[in-house]
Amino acid sequence: MEKRISIVIPNFNKAETVGKCLEAALNSDYGNFEVIVVDDHSSDASVEVISRFPCRLIQLQKRSGTSRARNTGAKNSTGEIIFFTDSDCLLQRDTLSIVNTLFSELDPQTVVGGTYTQIPYDKTFYSTFQSLFAHYFETKNTDNPDYIAAHAMIMTADVFAKSGGFPETFLPIIEDVELSHRLRASGCRLVMCPRIQVEHIFNFSLAGSLRNAVRKTEYWTMYSLKNRDLFADSGCASKELKINVASFSLSALLITGWLISLKPLFPFLLASNILFNAGVNRRLFRAFYDAKGWLFACLAAVYYALVYPAPVGLGTIKGFIKHLARQSGTGLSVPAPSTGPEGERDTC
Repeated sequence: MEKRISIVIPNFNKAETVGKCLEAALNSDYGNFEVIVVDDHSSDASVEVISRFPCRLIQLQKRSGTSRARNTGAKNSTGEIIFFTDSDCLLQRDTLSIVNTLFSELDPQTVVGGTYTQIPYDKTFYSTFQSLFAHYFETKNTDNPDYIAAHAMIMTADVFAKSGGFPETFLPIIEDVELSHRLRASGCRLVMCPRIQVEHIFNFSLAGSLRNAVRKTEYWTMYSLKNRDLFADSGCASKELKINVASFSLSALLITGWLISLKPLFPFLLASNILFNAGVNRRLFRAFYDAKGWLFACLAAVYYALVYPAPVGLGTIKGFIKHLARQSGTGLSVPAPSTGPEGERDTC
């Protein structure tokens, strides 16, 4: 029996990608579904693009943020199951069929997550790195993951209604992490299904990749400090990534000490630190190799170990500063919804 599935897609200034998103969703091999797009007061041609497709379009009268857009779409849905995704994500043709089968077998209180395809829509180095990075860490713990990402978050309409929805007066990102934690606290089981995949359109350059790392880490740090789980092994905020950043920082200190003292102990400690970090992250490096071969794996490992930790560290520092400002009462206001080049939400 085909349960009715409502695909809910928030959109803000994604005219370049929302058409591809809708084309992929409407090309499903599943029969009983609807597509609801909530446009968050876009200033580009998004509404014109969306209007070309046989979906339901809801237009918010002012910029309200991704959480309100998702909540509005869910409240206006008619499906037994709600599938949240983003307007730069492409569903696979069999995705909804997989979802229907799962919800015929699982407890209705289960919240199911999907992940990115290993190779994204745009196959540049930085986009492929990000897609493989997220795919690996999001599928590392399939049973009871720490959170379900909103690029593929699925639950029954009843569970969503009882949850209270995505937080609308919160940080401009990480809203899916907060909802996941609230759902688990209410008794729901979180499950990651690697067969449910969406093909993401990143369009990442080096600058875009670094900017995304800074901003994502900044708000993740703020939330984790408040939630007191800064060192938790949490999806893309994994223990491997945290060790990688710590190793990068230690390497910088060891190189500085070596240059100052010229003592032979420092090269030994530096080599030991690098080998330890490589051992901790060996499965990620193997995922790079399995997907794209030796050349990509080597370049991706170098980028991950020697470049990526810098923006993650910067984001962590900014998050600490903003958290302390909030604690002292000088930064208690909720940041306005992002109108930057990254669109309505950032990416793992």
